[in-house]
Amino acid sequence: MKDQQLADQILEKVGGKDNVNSLIHCVTRLRFKLKDEEVAKTDEIKKLDGVLTVVKSGGQYQVVIGDNVADIYDKITPKLNSSIVIDSKKK
Repeated sequence: MKDQQLADQILEKVGGKDNVNSLIHCVTRLRFKLKDEEVAKTDEIKKLDGVLTVVKSGGQYQVVIGDNVADIYDKITPKLNSSIVIDSKKK
């Protein structure tokens, strides 16, 4: 699955941009803070080609992607309100 397609599907299945309070990423995970986690279609997200699993922890809705998480993050962030995106890229 291409990065943009995966990014679009993840965003749609977490409830769309209106359900996202913030988004950061670490080495392998997209870390969403969602307005309503119940809206997210966790089982469908887990089945996406390119998603390893979903973890809910510490108030975060974490989509585990793997090594190319930064690429997916870069495809999602332009679709979000820039005031809610937290850039976690560390050089």
